[in-house]
Amino acid sequence: MKIKPLGERVLVEPLKEEEVAKGGIIIPDSAREKPQEGKVVAVGTGKIDKDGKKIAFNVKVGDTVLMPKYGGTEVKLAGKTYQIMREEDILAVIG
Repeated sequence: MKIKPLGERVLVEPLKEEEVAKGGIIIPDSAREKPQEGKVVAVGTGKIDKDGKKIAFNVKVGDTVLMPKYGGTEVKLAGKTYQIMREEDILAVIG
């Protein structure tokens, strides 16, 4: 299934956190925090300014980004979980 975000929205696949802590302790799903890192899977059509010009995205498909813990909308597609959020909600590009 293909999905194309609209406007200035971005589709991000959250990266999984490790199941085992550095000390060897296994962390159960209920105790894990929501991931803050993700990979950009798709970008929307772009934002248009007041003069009708399209504003370029600061992120591109394949970028690893830092996102807020509770930002965006969670969506499940083909057994995977994604976040759809506005580009302005992305905190930083990693690497």
